[in-house]
Formats: sequence, C-alpha cells, structure tokens
Amino acid sequence: METLPEGLTAYSRSPTFDERSLPAALQREHRTKAGAWALIHVLEGRLLYRILEPFSEHDLTPDQPGVVRPEQPHEVHPVGAVRMFVEFYSADAKSARDSRSPG
Repeated sequence: METLPEGLTAYSRSPTFDERSLPAALQREHRTKAGAWALIHVLEGRLLYRILEPFSEHDLTPDQPGVVRPEQPHEVHPVGAVRMFVEFYSADAKSARDSRSPG
C-alpha cells in the first residue's frame, strides 16, 4: 500500500465511525476533491477499501491504513465490527480548510 507524499499537512478529520454509523455515502463510489489526499485509519477491526480506478482492493487494519489520492474514485465496506476515521491532507492546508468541506 502506498504512503502519503511528503510535504502534506492535515487539515480535517472525520468523526469516528463504526460498522453501524458508517455513512452510506462512504460505502458507494465517491472521491476526494482536487488536491485533497486522505488517510483512512482503522482503530479496531477490518475495513475493505476498494479503489475503483484503477481497480484494487485492500484489507485495512489498525496496522495498515489506506491512502486515497486526490479525485480517486473509491468506496469502503466494514468487515464485521470496525471503528475508523478519515484524515484529510493537502499541500496547501490553508486553502483546503477555507473550502470548508472535507475530502
């Protein structure tokens, strides 16, 4: 699994979700905005991270976060009980924060 590029700054974080509270919007195709990277953190359990273009699947765990590239179509699915959150990054964190919408 790839890692975030150097020089990015975190600018936003989602709430912590579990398998019951994980929004349906995250479980179907969606993408980050231009310039926004994301890191999917699993606190407990497992999460299936599906990158749709180019297609690949990754099993995310507390030891294996998932990197989301800008504008990359993807979806996530809980594999049993899970707790997770998403952290958003940008090379220009100030303008990303000013846009007021994560990812």
